[in-house]
Amino acid sequence: MPRFPVRVSMLSLAIALSASPAFAQDQVESESRDDNTIIVTAQKREQSIQDVPLTVSAINGEQMDKIGIDEFDELSAYIPGLNIQEQSANNPGFVIRGITSDSGSAQIAPRVTIYLNGIDVSRSRGSYFDLFDIDRVEVVKGPQATLFGTAATIGAISVITAKPEPGFSADLRGSYGNFNLYEGRAMINVGNDKIAGRIAASYKKRDGYVRNIAGDAGTTSARTTANNQADLNGIDQFAVRGSLRIWPTAESTMDFVFNYEQQRNPGTAFKSGSIAPTGGTTSPFTFAELGGAPADLSRAILGLPRLGLNREVYDASVTFQTPMGGGWSLTSITGYRKFDSLETFDADGTALFFLEFAEDAQGEQMSHETRFAYDSERLRGFFGFNIFHEQGTQAVPFVTDEGTYISCAPFPAFAPVRNNVAAALGVPGASTCAALNSPNPARNATAILTRGGASVLPYSSSFTNGGKNTVYSAFADLTFDVSDRFELSAGVRYLYEERASTYTARQPGSQIFASLGVRGVSLLGAADTAGQVFRVRDNFDAWLPRFNALYRVTDEVNVYATISKGRRSPVLNLSASATAAGPVPNFTLVPEEKIWNYEGGVKASFGGFSGSIGAFYQDYSNFQTSFFNQQGQTVPVNAGNAGNFGVEVEGALRIGNNVRLFANYAYIDAKIESPNPAFQDNRFRLQSKHKAAAGIDVTVPVGDSAELFLFPTVTYSSKQFFEIPNSERLSENGYLLVNARAGVRFDDGRYEITAFARNLTNEDYLIDAGNTGGAFGTATFIAGEPRLYGVQVAAKF
Repeated sequence: MPRFPVRVSMLSLAIALSASPAFAQDQVESESRDDNTIIVTAQKREQSIQDVPLTVSAINGEQMDKIGIDEFDELSAYIPGLNIQEQSANNPGFVIRGITSDSGSAQIAPRVTIYLNGIDVSRSRGSYFDLFDIDRVEVVKGPQATLFGTAATIGAISVITAKPEPGFSADLRGSYGNFNLYEGRAMINVGNDKIAGRIAASYKKRDGYVRNIAGDAGTTSARTTANNQADLNGIDQFAVRGSLRIWPTAESTMDFVFNYEQQRNPGTAFKSGSIAPTGGTTSPFTFAELGGAPADLSRAILGLPRLGLNREVYDASVTFQTPMGGGWSLTSITGYRKFDSLETFDADGTALFFLEFAEDAQGEQMSHETRFAYDSERLRGFFGFNIFHEQGTQAVPFVTDEGTYISCAPFPAFAPVRNNVAAALGVPGASTCAALNSPNPARNATAILTRGGASVLPYSSSFTNGGKNTVYSAFADLTFDVSDRFELSAGVRYLYEERASTYTARQPGSQIFASLGVRGVSLLGAADTAGQVFRVRDNFDAWLPRFNALYRVTDEVNVYATISKGRRSPVLNLSASATAAGPVPNFTLVPEEKIWNYEGGVKASFGGFSGSIGAFYQDYSNFQTSFFNQQGQTVPVNAGNAGNFGVEVEGALRIGNNVRLFANYAYIDAKIESPNPAFQDNRFRLQSKHKAAAGIDVTVPVGDSAELFLFPTVTYSSKQFFEIPNSERLSENGYLLVNARAGVRFDDGRYEITAFARNLTNEDYLIDAGNTGGAFGTATFIAGEPRLYGVQVAAKF
């Protein structure tokens, strides 16, 4: 569940980076000249954090290790305006200032750009990766198209991995914790001033923290259709990275980076909020009974024999940087990424053989960018071009027991048959599904509807959406120092995109309805395309400008303002409809989402204090939102206009040499302003109105080369909604989380023993609600992490 946005460097945790050329890709070195003045250098130009007119922050790898950050969602307490939700590695949600990017449809463009070593990896099912051996993570808020390209509707997250260096170094870490957590990380670096190599790896395994009694030997109820299910929300993942750096000249670098990552995680805890497990309750914070489909059907139709995730990601990139003389420099970045992610999930959240789905997402992405930069005493700028191509598919197979599905799905067309089952069971029609959730074999809908002819009647179907997108863009950006205290910046990106969507579906008729004389009834209500693949394509273009101003009031206080435009690509929403003449394409063009961002703020640094206050307003037109329909498909819609007003305040204070404190608060009032009563005044999903965080970093020297350390943090999140339209039932009230790390370092930090705890008070909170099951009358809920604790041993050489 997302934690909290900050803005400027707290405890040197967030280092604002300048909008200088190629900042997302170039090697940026940072150092602290004193307690409050943080210097960042890009393109060989130094800037203080106070001189940055953008809302850009970063946290480096050393700080991430100190805090214990190795997953995306753990960044949320320390990076301004950022919330990250992790349902699973297959389904992360990236939220910047209230705008969520998490759709798995291959037809829908992301809103938040995710960069890995300068390469766009934003496609949702391929965007997650483990955070190990990291140089830094940068986050930009607000549209910044000249820096991050087409997907940065509202911001971007850029991850830069550690690069090889001359000399030898190594880093080994091992952790053990509750829920049988085993984690190991290793890095080795060798090289000289001409060529250097680095290899790093990470492995993490943890049992699920939601007990699944469908996997308990000897306790699985008679109605559970699959044994040997693992506990839910666990982790089993491995990643390895190889990096090579060559110095063709003393000032030029060529970097090659290769990544491989895999997950074999158990299932996600989509627990029903209306039907309880055997001997349990509907609370998402107690055990579940997610049985999934019978193992043979699950393997044959869904692709895996039980609930879980099989995911693999490969990528490679090459980056070349060189000065050209006269203040000019060149940067070239080329990348390729491929992902293959298969997740099976129990969408009804019960032991019933009801809503058993899988998502098979595959994709490839290729990109190239060339950028020329200029840097002089008063004038700085860059220009270049980018080509980005991606293609992918999202296949969604489905399997169910016909009698159970017809009796549980609350659709009017099924009412007469459902009432027959209810009468046979002697229950009201609305209670039919709950009545079937019984170990009594006589309470079997398929047996009732087939008059004993079958106890299970499997039904399967599938649909596949596809997307193929190519974007060509050119960009330029210029900063001019009007005086020693006043600077102006302006930039623009022009883009031309070719978008295409595909759709095909296999939706056979129900055997039970056929036996009743009604043929061709698809249980999901979707149209069968009869083997056809429908296609639609279109071209679009856009101009995306930005303007920045910075004024140095004094040497300690600066003010800044920025105006920028963002855009989310139009959606070629394609499915199928059934007609008397046969299936036909069902196409809707969802217009491009546009946003104008207006922002201003003050930054200050003096004595032992540093801090900032900033305010922003974002004006949206054609705000795109989406919901699940009864076919289990994500349907994008134009919700009209939306507005987002926010204020962010933060401060850090150093007390002596060994104590630092930080605190921050954000107010984000993000809601839809459409006259449509279904959306009017609805708050953006996954965005709390109030968020706050505070922490203290204490070190106590012990002798000449050892020190004790303590780093507790607390974060608060107010109420948030999980769906649009908003529903009180699908919301989370405010909650408080406490994390802490403490331990001892020896030999000037070479060796370290750390005890760690997340959610120290074992607070109950949700990370999502509604989900696919909500479209079928059985909303599901995903519990956040309980208290997780352990010990880590680390050594550096």
